[in-house]
Amino acid sequence: MALERRCRFCGGALALSFADLGMSPLSNAFLRAGQLDRMEPFYPLHARVCEQCFLVQLEQFAAPEALFGGEYAYFSSYADSWLEHAAAYAEAMTGRFGLGAGSRVVEIASNDGYLLQYFVQRGIPVLGIEPADNVAAAAEAKGVPTVRRFFGTATARELAASGKQADLLVGNNVLAHVPDLNDFVAGLAVLLKPGGVITLEFPHLLRLMAEGQFDTIYHEHFSYFSFLAAERVFAAHGLTLFDVERIPTHGGSLRVYGRHEADCAKRVAASVPALRALEREAGLERAQTYAAFADRVQEAKRHLLRFLIDARDAGKRVAGYGAPAKGNTLLNYCGVRSDLLEYTVDRSPHKQGLYLPGTHIEISHPDRIAATRPDYVLILPWNLTGEIVAQMAHVRSWGGRFVVPIPRARVLD
Repeated sequence: MALERRCRFCGGALALSFADLGMSPLSNAFLRAGQLDRMEPFYPLHARVCEQCFLVQLEQFAAPEALFGGEYAYFSSYADSWLEHAAAYAEAMTGRFGLGAGSRVVEIASNDGYLLQYFVQRGIPVLGIEPADNVAAAAEAKGVPTVRRFFGTATARELAASGKQADLLVGNNVLAHVPDLNDFVAGLAVLLKPGGVITLEFPHLLRLMAEGQFDTIYHEHFSYFSFLAAERVFAAHGLTLFDVERIPTHGGSLRVYGRHEADCAKRVAASVPALRALEREAGLERAQTYAAFADRVQEAKRHLLRFLIDARDAGKRVAGYGAPAKGNTLLNYCGVRSDLLEYTVDRSPHKQGLYLPGTHIEISHPDRIAATRPDYVLILPWNLTGEIVAQMAHVRSWGGRFVVPIPRARVLD
């Protein structure tokens, strides 16, 4: 008897396939050398779309505590361009909403304080909510008070009861990570002051589809949002999205601005109906639009494998740059191992010396690239291509070239 899957938002049936990426390990389950000969759990990585609300989503196979709690390998502060983005955000929001010493900024999934530190520098009270102990400790070392909790209505009620409601409630790249979507968004409504503002940033499904960014699908990302789907979710919990910006981060994201439905002082901007119309014109409320995505995924796989095999046959050496979650989706789906990609490097000391899940490719310090002089450097966090090419410009001194894998493998000039 086939398993009946239900949408995590509206309860509709999940029968329509969006992208079937086979079996894959958890993308942030990095391995130590002593774990390489042990059994490694793999789970289906199959995104489906609800034909009622058009929310693209994965099944939940691991508890959030296993994915994001304890010792978490991702530290936001190791990407210079992301810090620049955070600093610019803090400046813009402070000015737009008149934040000051009497305000409170609360960030959910605040990581290592990469964002809230810029509000602290302005003398604005902040609070981080972060479940991972190691990154929360790094935030506190920057002067960012942090509650070590997963966020939902229970946490929101506790904080609200203690007088910690937010004038600005921030969630950058967290909405996709939430298995209980309704509980999370209901919690936002509880923690937001009556006249407060929510801003959330998340990868835009329209860009994911248009540019073949299938590698952003991994188990830690439970949901993938169009503006149309996000608007439905927030409206169901008494929250109105009154403005939206299309921003370049993570290959193309949305920044949405939310308020309580009753807060009519914040009028709905023209950007909202404009983006609704754009997504409808692109077919994001038609099932056949989603069904066609699988062909692009398979094409991208063939192009990458063709490049790597041809390079190997020609006696060329290929190394990777970065150890992002998206890279682990890409390499596992394409079946790439160390015979085609010798090693990868990462700036984060928390990943160096470990091995990628599934593929068992070693992660080294970036200095290894200069020491071994590979012919090609495959950029796994392709959304940071400009930053990485600038940092690693010396690769060109021995004739090395950079390769970007998405939407299809191509060598940069």
